[in-house]
Amino acid sequence: MQRKTTMLRFHQLLKTSPPCESQAHALSSPIPCHRKASMWVPVKHKSSGGRRPKRKVYHRVHELDKVMDFQKKPALILQLKSIIQSQKHQSLLLRDLEKEVGFVQKWNFMAAIEKYPSIFYVGGGNRTPPFVTLAEKAKKVAREEAEAKDLMEPILVKNLRKLLMLSVDCRVPLENIEFIDSELGLPNDFKKSLLPKYPEIFSVKELNGKLYLHLENWDSSIAVTAREEQLGGEGISAPSGLGNKVRISKDGNFLGPHAFRMSFPAGFRPNTSYLEQLERWQKMDFPSPYLNARRFDIADPKARKRVVAVLHELLSLTMQKRMTSAQLDAFHSEYFLPSKLLLCLIKHPGIFYITNKGARSTVFLKEAYDGLNLINKCPLLLFNDKFVALSGRREINSCKTMHSP
Repeated sequence: MQRKTTMLRFHQLLKTSPPCESQAHALSSPIPCHRKASMWVPVKHKSSGGRRPKRKVYHRVHELDKVMDFQKKPALILQLKSIIQSQKHQSLLLRDLEKEVGFVQKWNFMAAIEKYPSIFYVGGGNRTPPFVTLAEKAKKVAREEAEAKDLMEPILVKNLRKLLMLSVDCRVPLENIEFIDSELGLPNDFKKSLLPKYPEIFSVKELNGKLYLHLENWDSSIAVTAREEQLGGEGISAPSGLGNKVRISKDGNFLGPHAFRMSFPAGFRPNTSYLEQLERWQKMDFPSPYLNARRFDIADPKARKRVVAVLHELLSLTMQKRMTSAQLDAFHSEYFLPSKLLLCLIKHPGIFYITNKGARSTVFLKEAYDGLNLINKCPLLLFNDKFVALSGRREINSCKTMHSP
């Protein structure tokens, strides 16, 4: 039901919104697009002498759709591992599995237990009730998780601090943090295991009957976006001084300190007018996402570009550079996000991608992926890949590893 509601909202936004920059080419380009690779949405137009009404197109990125499909089995294996490890004797009676995951999901987990004997061992019989535990090889690999979590802690502290620094009041409802804790890589008990270790950085306070996570100390040295760090690594820190006659890049990418990396979907054919507008947008400077949003008028084009930078940074702080649309929308008040958040994301198909694969609508940061492959993986994701590989699944290796600061 939630997925259908999201799709209905998605269609309504496309129908009611005027043609945006990212869709201008679709209204003027003579190149047809395949129905399988895009979503066709009819839009009302004034009569044009009997011509068929033009349509807006949202192009699919099949690789990112497949990412959602391919995560189902690893998620199941890792969840069962966590359930087993949470038991007192590191084993779970099969009759208690339903209590942990519910009646419907129980059968999926039972199938996984039977299918992956290299990970899960079933014991018991006669007078002993059947139970499941980790196989010996799986236990050996699981011991490496502690090291991965140690490496993750400074990364988590930094990212959680930046998450608070992005907010207008340097505070975020604790329930919002819990809503995205798995995306950030936080442990389930982070309120007890992580926050108390850093009282000089974090505090939990009640405000109007709601608990908030507060930032105690601002750190200007980390008030730098992932986009800026990437440009700095490429040696781009000042305007290039290129004139207006520079050749327009057909892929939308431009060199400059205010540019975003673009990755147009297959079938996306921008015309010259669209690329010229995009070039002006790429060259336009804008305030840092770490400056307070109250200082800017949202009607200002520079402030609107800043919103794109805020969304970019939010996704960059997650382990897999993606969040559900509901999770992003949960931070609407804290980051002064636009009321029509979905429309804002649709307007920038070179930066963000929305997929409805899976149980919920998910927003990807496109530059973080090379096809199916997440380019940068944190220590916890690398450990997860190694554990899931025991099932015989060939995991896609990361090109780079995220290190702690």
